[in-house]
Amino acid sequence: MNEYAPLRLHVPEPTGRPGCQTDFSYLRLNDAGQARKPPVDVDAADTADLSYSLVRVLDEQGNAQGPWAADIDPQVLRQGMRAMLKTRVFDSRMVVAQRQKKMSFYMQSLGEEAIGSGQALALNRTDMCFPTYRQQSILMARDVSLVDMICQLLSNERDPLKGRQLPIMYSVREAGFFTISGNLATQFVQAVGWAMASAIKGDTKIASAWIGDGATAESDFHTALTFAHVYRAPVILNVVNNQWAISTFQAIAGGESTTFAGRGVGCGIASLRVDGNDFVAVYAASRWAAERARRGMGPSLIEGVTYRAGPHSPSDDPSKSRPADDW
Repeated sequence: MNEYAPLRLHVPEPTGRPGCQTDFSYLRLNDAGQARKPPVDVDAADTADLSYSLVRVLDEQGNAQGPWAADIDPQVLRQGMRAMLKTRVFDSRMVVAQRQKKMSFYMQSLGEEAIGSGQALALNRTDMCFPTYRQQSILMARDVSLVDMICQLLSNERDPLKGRQLPIMYSVREAGFFTISGNLATQFVQAVGWAMASAIKGDTKIASAWIGDGATAESDFHTALTFAHVYRAPVILNVVNNQWAISTFQAIAGGESTTFAGRGVGCGIASLRVDGNDFVAVYAASRWAAERARRGMGPSLIEGVTYRAGPHSPSDDPSKSRPADDW
């Protein structure tokens, strides 16, 4: 008699579907100020606890708490607030323009404005950012012309890219904003290669890259982590965990029984899990990671925990895959 039951594959399911209330306990949240702040020269293995907890600074009343609540110039806070508000207003108006058929395509970053702006203000303008299509807040933080951005969206005669890119795939070299690639996860290997080149030249510039939780399932993600670890590339690798990749839940990409930051530790990279809706936490973690990179201590991986409040794109209807009021 066979003592084993038939084998079965495990297919992850989201904790909420249309018509149901989502159980968000899987997010592994903790109170503001609880996560410790290690020295910048910490060994990657000693950040394991930080890859499963959550760096949060602002409590529910908006007060800064804990060791990551470093002194921040009030001017930086004002810049961050302005960048986030500009991003949200710009997104709102461009979505309306897209629905009026003034442009073919637009992707908003509703709810994720702190992730790009917080890190952009923690970096130097000469550092190179390798973003995806939800980090327009980097451009806002660096005061890139809104007129130029709109011309790119419209692909008109003043389009800086001369119609060679899809709308929202900006490229602004003078603002340290590398050309957006529609093939996701390529940003990671591009950023690691750029950072390695900077180190080979003996430069002082570092690189930063962003991908979403879904793109971590791509082979480029793992290749980038290997090269970044082996050669101690001066790079910050950001995983924007907004819970959804088009219509597939983040667990499909491997976020069910572990965290995306935990993968960085396994590859020998110092890793943090950060509240991506907390501007001060994003800024503090980014400064910490940038300091590691500039001092030759190698890469850092930051998982920004947030939520994609809107649809993936104008052609997506998130109410088909998740509760409509989740955000």
